[in-house]
Amino acid sequence: MKNKSLVLSVLMLMAIMFSACNPGSKEPLVLKIAYSSTIDTWDPIASFSTEAAYLPNVYETLLKINKPGSAEKFTPVLAESWSVSDDKMAYTFNLRAGVKFHDGEPMNAAAVKASIDAVKDHGGAGFIWWSVTDVEVVDDLTVKFNLSTPQPIDLIASSMYAAYIVSPKALEAAAADENFWADGKSHGTGPYMVESYTPDAEVVFTQNPEYWGGWEDGQYSKVVASLVPEATTRQQMFEGGDVDLAERLPNENLDTFESDSNYTVYKEPAFFNYVGIFNTLRAPLDDVKVRQALSYAIPYQDIIKIGASGFGTQSFGPVPAGVYPWDDSVGQYSYNLDKARELLTAAGHEGGGFSLRLTYTASNASEEAFAPLIKDSFAQIGVEVTIEALSLGEQLKLARSGADAQDMTLLLYWPAYADAAADNLWSLFYYTEKPSWNLSYWNSAEYNKLWDEGSALSGTDFAASKEKYVEAVKLLVEEAPGVFLYDTMEIAVIPNSIAGFSYNLNYPFWHFNYYELRAK
Repeated sequence: MKNKSLVLSVLMLMAIMFSACNPGSKEPLVLKIAYSSTIDTWDPIASFSTEAAYLPNVYETLLKINKPGSAEKFTPVLAESWSVSDDKMAYTFNLRAGVKFHDGEPMNAAAVKASIDAVKDHGGAGFIWWSVTDVEVVDDLTVKFNLSTPQPIDLIASSMYAAYIVSPKALEAAAADENFWADGKSHGTGPYMVESYTPDAEVVFTQNPEYWGGWEDGQYSKVVASLVPEATTRQQMFEGGDVDLAERLPNENLDTFESDSNYTVYKEPAFFNYVGIFNTLRAPLDDVKVRQALSYAIPYQDIIKIGASGFGTQSFGPVPAGVYPWDDSVGQYSYNLDKARELLTAAGHEGGGFSLRLTYTASNASEEAFAPLIKDSFAQIGVEVTIEALSLGEQLKLARSGADAQDMTLLLYWPAYADAAADNLWSLFYYTEKPSWNLSYWNSAEYNKLWDEGSALSGTDFAASKEKYVEAVKLLVEEAPGVFLYDTMEIAVIPNSIAGFSYNLNYPFWHFNYYELRAK
């Protein structure tokens, strides 16, 4: 009994002494988040999907593009400054000194070159660097991008895909082992590191103690990200206090939070839009009048109401509102069944009389909700629609089979970086011999020419470049190789106990920047 008392006394004394020696010691702050975003890969080079919700907390780019309306277009990150040559054929970046990767390797010009060379070679969105002929190491902290044609490399260097700077040691290891990234390794320079990863269940992030940006009180020591696919379950976890934040709560339940003074609800334009792509290789969709007729038979406002609970706006072509080169002068189709019937008659299809096969992505609840509206509306002009739900992989594989593909593909699309001309307009509708995302197979020499002219001007005359792109979109809307349904909105519900939230349209998956968030 005496021995136990003595041990307890010693332990209590040690605890008091420890507290006295550490008067500022505090419990670690842990942020818990319920996510809908899946993780296709932890490889920052291959990344081209929704893992972009997590990776920017671990990896960094040379620059970050600020949200629209900001006083400055870019924020320096791993590059402190940059310049462009008089002929616009070279960009030089001066790197931040003293930065280390999570594995202890130095971040320098050689590391930047290795990362961009890797992404150009096999990156998921490596096409964004098409104009870069080579990356030149000028000295340890200076790197030069030499171009084949003028392009806005500062914009490209701020991309949410294909622009992360990664430890050369990790790149070498990944080249030798195709499974290197499978377990959630982190080899970036960002403020957080991956501590553990349980596939399809949970990711735990922890502070990078050597982060170049430093740390202050109120920032989170750890972030526990739970992967929760069901929106109602995420809401239950959020309201029940199991998590502090939740991604993509059900739109139909937002009134609950808007009427509660403990929360702030943010509604912002988003980077995404929904398109329905026609296969122009298949009759009668090879006839522009038929495509125009079907475009008039789309119940746009009902689709927005059902698919997005009203939180969306009808698209002006395939460029999301707020993203370059969006312009409302390109026009829209209205819901007009009489006009649709008139055009079908002019095309030799009075009363319709044909059928279409429409596919959508099975995991997309919005497409599942609004696809029947298209079927029902087309039936009113005599066009029968068969709807199929496929996995995204199955849907794309079928759509890429040419004339044997489905007649109409519903697709949610977004640009790789803040330039929808370089991605949406090129990927979805520019004709090449081996199209990857041009699922319409639309082949317009005039459109290609306008896009080429816009691209050639993008690095030297942004205004003239936009004029060419807008002309291209007007042609696109007129010839209707697809129907442009709606641009989405970003809805975020933030409790008053958390400060520092800011949504940036240009990083649509990066809803929560862990480093900026603070516990009140």
